[in-house]
Amino acid sequence: MTAVRIAVALAAFVFLLLAALSNTEAVTLRFLRVAQFESPLAFVVFVAFAAGVAAGLAAGAWRNARMRRHLFRLRRRLAAAPAPGPHGAAPSDRPEPPRAQPLDAV
Repeated sequence: MTAVRIAVALAAFVFLLLAALSNTEAVTLRFLRVAQFESPLAFVVFVAFAAGVAAGLAAGAWRNARMRRHLFRLRRRLAAAPAPGPHGAAPSDRPEPPRAQPLDAV
């Protein structure tokens, strides 16, 4: 399975490298008529891709931090909770209710 992953990754890399090398014409980016930037198309696409990856990683890190905080709160609440009763039941001062008799026992 690892060999298949490596082969697919290598094929994707070669494909993207060839696409970048064939799109070397210059493009002009204008920012609100204040500044303009001229760069190869492959570089502009790469920067846009890298910005998207960075935004996705930041969103994932934020969600991971939220989940860690929530897990910490749950663990703290669990540590403060009373010990469970027999068979995992919650401890209780009330007696157990009577159980119903089976129909064939009557």
